[in-house]
Amino acid sequence: MRFRPVRWLLLAAVLMIVGAWPAAAAPIGLAATGAGTILAAIPGPVLAVAAAIAIWYHHRHPAPVAPAPVAV
Repeated sequence: MRFRPVRWLLLAAVLMIVGAWPAAAAPIGLAATGAGTILAAIPGPVLAVAAAIAIWYHHRHPAPVAPAPVAV
């Protein structure tokens, strides 16, 4: 019976977390809904071209750099 206060504290902590979770998760859900709305408004071919450009930028090789002249 000596762990009864610990049990009550754990119960209070769980109830606070469960009670605060919807308020903490609401902005994330709203942001996801907004992003989905924006993506739905952009035509598919435009998204495909944007993805192709992003992949090309990611995988392109940097331009070769001329070696610095050596002082003699």
